[in-house]
Amino acid sequence: MSEFPGVGTPLFYGVFFAAVLLMIAVDIFSLKKSGSHKVGIKEALAWSGVWVAVSCLFAGWLYFELAGNPAYGAAVAQEKVLEFFTGYILEKSLAVDNIFVFLMIFGYFKVPPQFQHKVLLYGVFGALVLRAVMIFIGASLVRQFEWVLYLFGAFLLYTGIRMMKPEGEENEDVSQSKMIKLIKKAVPVGTAFDGEKFFTVENGKKIATPLFLVLIMIELGDVVFAVDSIPAVFAVTTDPFIVLTSNIFAILGLRAMYFLLADVAERFIFLKYGLAFVLSFIGLKMLVMHWVHIPISVSLSVVFGALGASILTSLIYTKKQPDK
Repeated sequence: MSEFPGVGTPLFYGVFFAAVLLMIAVDIFSLKKSGSHKVGIKEALAWSGVWVAVSCLFAGWLYFELAGNPAYGAAVAQEKVLEFFTGYILEKSLAVDNIFVFLMIFGYFKVPPQFQHKVLLYGVFGALVLRAVMIFIGASLVRQFEWVLYLFGAFLLYTGIRMMKPEGEENEDVSQSKMIKLIKKAVPVGTAFDGEKFFTVENGKKIATPLFLVLIMIELGDVVFAVDSIPAVFAVTTDPFIVLTSNIFAILGLRAMYFLLADVAERFIFLKYGLAFVLSFIGLKMLVMHWVHIPISVSLSVVFGALGASILTSLIYTKKQPDK
């Protein structure tokens, strides 16, 4: 883990937020222009490529800005870019779990495919704000109490071990969610969709549509996953600028990744074990960081290797299975 102080300056944060706002504006414009429609594989693939390209361009800009600054130099620039990509890939990988939850929520509420686009778009916007708040709180805690990193490490190790338990031990039933019952008590929710509207008028009374409930559940689901992913990125670097940018750029592409993987997500049957290994490795890294320094290049290799192996094994295994 880098001991170099954070590289975030007003200029760097300004460029980052300008890039994010620009891409959000483009996303909103494309949604309004295309209207309600089912997002196909080609469109999802194109948007995924756009988000990855924007992230790479930002990393390239960051490298040249740091390398050209006498206060940092090429060595620091290379380290920070490696930290950015490691955090980015880590967050992207952990976000796959979000996709399974999205599928479960959309399936339970029977959300038509053409309405899922808007829900995810607004869900991502909310996630960006929540993630930013959580990251700055985490960075503040780490700066004032370094021992918090050991708590993060222990939590990630526990989470990784817990993820390795057989699927049969996990019984998730959306219909039994206490959160849904609480939301319905606080906000009147109708039973029928009204296009893409989150609120509608029924019998002269303004009520929420099921789509609003879906949006709230997706936002809450992201908060739950952020509890794992944000500490994991702090294991890569304690630089709040790198943690924030890698996390946000990864989340920006979550909607496109959902539509890209939704139809094949069930094939990634061993991915959870790859994620479990990665979280366990990162947790151990944080717990031993005082005695053993693990280079960022090694962390990146472990993340790539574990996830790549689990995905490849899943695809090979499911390909051999007879179609049901």
